[in-house]
Amino acid sequence: MTAKPWDGRFTEKTNELVEAFTVSIETDKRLYQEDIEGSMAHCQMLAKQGIITNDEAQALIQGLQEVKADIEQGSFKIDPRLEDIHMHIETALAHKIGNVALKLHTARSRNDQVALDVRMYLRKQTSHVLQLLHEFRKTIVQFAKEHLSVILPGYTHLQRAQPVLLSHHMMAYYEMFTRDAERFSDGLKRINVMPLGSAALAGTTYPIDRDYTAALLNFPKVSSNSMDAVSDRDFIIEWLASASICMVHLSRLSEEMILWSTSEFGFIEISDAFTTGSSIMPQKKNPDVPELVRGKTGRVFGNLMAVLTLMKGLPLAYNRDMQEDKPLLFDTIDTLTACIEIFIHMLPKVKVKPKRMYESVLTGYLNATDMADYLAHKGMPFREAHSCVGKIVKFAIEKHVELNELSLEDLKQFSLLFELDIFNYITVDEMINRRMSLGGTALDRVQMAIQHAESILVTEKS
Repeated sequence: MTAKPWDGRFTEKTNELVEAFTVSIETDKRLYQEDIEGSMAHCQMLAKQGIITNDEAQALIQGLQEVKADIEQGSFKIDPRLEDIHMHIETALAHKIGNVALKLHTARSRNDQVALDVRMYLRKQTSHVLQLLHEFRKTIVQFAKEHLSVILPGYTHLQRAQPVLLSHHMMAYYEMFTRDAERFSDGLKRINVMPLGSAALAGTTYPIDRDYTAALLNFPKVSSNSMDAVSDRDFIIEWLASASICMVHLSRLSEEMILWSTSEFGFIEISDAFTTGSSIMPQKKNPDVPELVRGKTGRVFGNLMAVLTLMKGLPLAYNRDMQEDKPLLFDTIDTLTACIEIFIHMLPKVKVKPKRMYESVLTGYLNATDMADYLAHKGMPFREAHSCVGKIVKFAIEKHVELNELSLEDLKQFSLLFELDIFNYITVDEMINRRMSLGGTALDRVQMAIQHAESILVTEKS
């Protein structure tokens, strides 16, 4: 059966160029499982409603199970003339059970069929992404725990700003990826809407039971408008947007891995197993994995922009343009899951260099803010204290020394509020552990944040 499902209306065969141009089987063949599951549920509903007989439904379901087995065993033949996975399955079914297969498409259209398949596939992939994000967040928390007391410079404008704990720095990424998980989880509410029964765009004249089909397929909600159901791709756009934001976070972490592994920073060393060499320079060790993640981020952004552009001018209801959503969605799914997965394996093997990190905290006047806070605690208005310490920093730069290397007499030239306790006040450990505000970098606060994260992750898993 290679006849087109619309052959009755046409007098000419489809041009071979058109067949090649419109075919989508190489893209949508990954939907075979969802297509078959949806078809089996549809058969059960048709039989329940007396639209087909129980024997016909049983034959259809048995045949569909055999087609699924053929696909999974690798004996299924692809014929580009059949365009998509839906026609391939229907044709294979006809070869197995004969003309009764022609009743499979009763009370549905490929429009609501493909909408169903994609929603079923995407909710499954969303669950997979949530599992990966859970594992990655666990990996981040474990990394933070293992390097709890390591101190490094915190940066603003890529300039050394204030000392922070490496664990605090990494827990910032835990927060980012937690928000990503929340976004994907919330998006499931809009993915998990059953469109089957909308037919081409106007619904169907058959006495179908959409709620029954939805229950068979584990959909908590049924679409309310047939035209919207077959033309809605908001759930795909939202998923791509969530993926894009997640890739932003992966890219930012990648950028830091790249910077920190340079000889200029020297804060970390990425495992040989996750780096490559140069074809010409024997000494090179390149952070190709984080570089590729950073590069693939732009690809995911492009997929989002492409689907937005695809949908922005489409009138209701279904238009063939929508066929182009699947390559973009599938590519994003594959890219995002690969990037998360490789970070799950790479991060634990990153070697931290605490001595180099700590040395970087000791220069660059990172204790200037704390010196200003010291004066403010002594009663000087903060803005005045800020100005005063700015002058002290200028003085220290001219003398080529750090603030803690100035004498008390040097400091008293700028304010008589300075006493000997200033030198303990601006030590690195003191600066870290005074930051006890909620969400701060003090050791106790970071320990609390790690414990809280661990309890959340345990709850999520259970």
